[in-house]
Formats: sequence, structure tokens, C-alpha cells
Amino acid sequence: MARYTTTIRSSLSPAEAFARLADFSSAASWDPGVESARRLDEGPVRVGSRVALVASFGRRRVPLTYEVVELVEGERVVHAAEARLFRSRDTITFAPHGDGALVTYDARLEGRGGFALAEPLLALAFRRIGDRARAGLERFVNP
Repeated sequence: MARYTTTIRSSLSPAEAFARLADFSSAASWDPGVESARRLDEGPVRVGSRVALVASFGRRRVPLTYEVVELVEGERVVHAAEARLFRSRDTITFAPHGDGALVTYDARLEGRGGFALAEPLLALAFRRIGDRARAGLERFVNP
């Protein structure tokens, strides 16, 4: 399994940072690997909320549907997606830190079928993708 974990200090409160990131359609605003993202439902984000997202991996465009599979208001949200070649699970947690928050992003990518054999190479690429997303995420939670 490829994994990328980072913790970012935010000037926002945990509740404010949660509000910005719980709706995964925000990923198009901060992750350069996301071409587009839009909510597939309306109202407050809740377990079962879904986002149609198009990720780019080099020249490939990969459409994914992410679903909120776990949510603790203001503290934790987990988004998950499945594609033919992999499963993705992104866990974002929020904790008080001084006048702001610590935002921890834990992304896991698990290969499926024959793609599982390529996980060591996938882990290297995932690190680069994660580093670029981290930079955008840091700006997004520090407006």
C-alpha cells in the first residue's frame, strides 16, 4: 500500500478547517493533481456524501467518485473511492493547536489485481503527488 501522511499548522480553528475540507470538492482548489471535483448531492456533508473527481496522473485522466465513509463533526472526515486498479482512502483529522489547528492528512492508495504488484513504484510516485498537494493544502488552510 502506498501512503502519504502530513500534518499542517492552520491559522483556522479546527471547526473552520473542517468546514473547508470536509466537502471534498474543495480538492480542486488546492490539489494540482485534481482537474475537477463537484458534489453529487446537496446539503451538509454527511456520511454518504459523494464527490465526482477527475485526477490526473501524467497524461491519464482518472474519474473517481469519492464518498464520505466516516465523519465526526469538526474532528475527522474519511473519503474513500474505488477504481478498477486501486482503492483510495483519505483521512483528514483536525485538532486544536494554539490559536489555530493541526490538520493531519493521511492518504492511502492500495493497488488491486495485477496493479498491486506495482505498489513499490506507486509509492514513489505517490510521494511526489502528495508533496505537491501538501503545498496547496497548506495555502488552503491558511487563507
